[in-house]
Amino acid sequence: MKPIGYWLNRTDKALTRSMNGMLEEFGLTRITWQVLNVVHDTPGTAGTADTDVLSTLAANADTATLARAVDTALADGWASRPAPGLLTLTPGGRRRLTGVAARVDAFRELSTAGVSPEEYRTAVRVLERMSRNLEEAEGGVRP
Repeated sequence: MKPIGYWLNRTDKALTRSMNGMLEEFGLTRITWQVLNVVHDTPGTAGTADTDVLSTLAANADTATLARAVDTALADGWASRPAPGLLTLTPGGRRRLTGVAARVDAFRELSTAGVSPEEYRTAVRVLERMSRNLEEAEGGVRP
């Protein structure tokens, strides 16, 4: 049996490669889609602070990659800046993101085929516990 680190890395690479391929027709990557979802999921209408996007997704990518994803979202008309340092979805970006959601749902079904909801919840809980164990041993350092 291969160790958990092997499967974590292999799964993350497979998820990214597959999702990037699925999102390519929309001009998105996995990380740009994640940025758009943070903006979408932020309550209120004033906008989402860049710092909130960066801190929310720190475990997913480094700051430079996240900044490029934000730039892509802005350049491609998915998002705009209602004020310096704030992001909001454009009306078109909101519509397009709704259209992407069906494809993402199909992607999730594909990636979890043969995995029961309980198995999925168990896997997530185990990985969360392992992360917390290591972060606490490091003095509470969290990405």
